[in-house]
Amino acid sequence: MSLIARLRAYAAEALGVGNPEAVDETHLAATALLVHVARVDGILAPAESERLSRLVQGHYADGPDAARALIERAAAMDSEVRDVASLVEMIPHEADRSEREELLTMAWSVAAADGHVDEFEEALVERLGRLLGFDEAAVAAARRSGQQGVAAA
Repeated sequence: MSLIARLRAYAAEALGVGNPEAVDETHLAATALLVHVARVDGILAPAESERLSRLVQGHYADGPDAARALIERAAAMDSEVRDVASLVEMIPHEADRSEREELLTMAWSVAAADGHVDEFEEALVERLGRLLGFDEAAVAAARRSGQQGVAAA
């Protein structure tokens, strides 16, 4: 069984859905990426947790309960996978540039939520940007946008 097939089966089981195709893999993978960013420095600060919840609720879930459930499932997936590249592979190749930019901006926003982007968070989000197909300038632009979103919140 391929890694992607195992991830699909895991996601289906975690969501309690019999058909792996019924799982919104993109939202689950994107949320798992954001969870990974929030936890990469070993400290899940309350500000990061709050920012993560607001972003997931605003983009991938209908309400706080659905956001909480999605984050829990994504955290379990992240703990199982532990490889950001595997999670990025779950993002459809046909996802348009604006969707990928939005995810990258959200990742910077989560990393900056506690007022400090440490070296682990910075390295991870920069790698995420490259895996999503962005050059250095686009990654820097997403960083500025994500940090501005934190300052405005």
